[in-house]
Amino acid sequence: MSELHVINHPLIQHKLTLMRQTETGSKDFRQLLDEISLLMGYEVTRDLPLEDINIETPICKMVGKQISGMKLAVVPILRAGLGMMNSLLELVPVAKVGFIGLYRDPVTHEPVEYYCKLPEDVDKRIVILVDPMLATGGSSRDAITMLKDRGCKNIKLMCLVGVPEGVKTVQDAHPDVDIYLAALDEKLNENKYIVPGLGDAGDRIFGTK
Repeated sequence: MSELHVINHPLIQHKLTLMRQTETGSKDFRQLLDEISLLMGYEVTRDLPLEDINIETPICKMVGKQISGMKLAVVPILRAGLGMMNSLLELVPVAKVGFIGLYRDPVTHEPVEYYCKLPEDVDKRIVILVDPMLATGGSSRDAITMLKDRGCKNIKLMCLVGVPEGVKTVQDAHPDVDIYLAALDEKLNENKYIVPGLGDAGDRIFGTK
């Protein structure tokens, strides 16, 4: 069964509180999301495999550690996931990037696919799928299915805020995918928005309505 990791580091919680506030504008919202994503990235990559490497410091020879095995790919779900991409690339500059385009139908609230562009060797990489909100879980569930259809076997889902309903949707469909959140909120409202949440992440990132 997949694991749910709620990363409750004080810096993350402080910055998330600022993001939630109505008066926080797009500029600050984007910066805070970038900062939180970087901090979360340390935890998401905590279990990357290491191997020994012989090096020489200015003082002597030694055996150091370097990341071994599979390389990384960062895949944001458009459009809000773009706000989490750059910080992960700062953390792992050699990671490749893919994009999955899904939007939520305003009537059915179900995800609709409109774009998918992934690295050719994505099936040989550890994929970090990013999207700020894990609400109904439909978009994340379908994006993971799209990745698996292309041969991906090692996928991690990284979101800012989620609710139990969304977590259950992903875990039921993909019990092999671990989920990383900065906060697990209370519930969804009648319009399928997270409560207390932070509003529409895409609109707040890009200043749209």
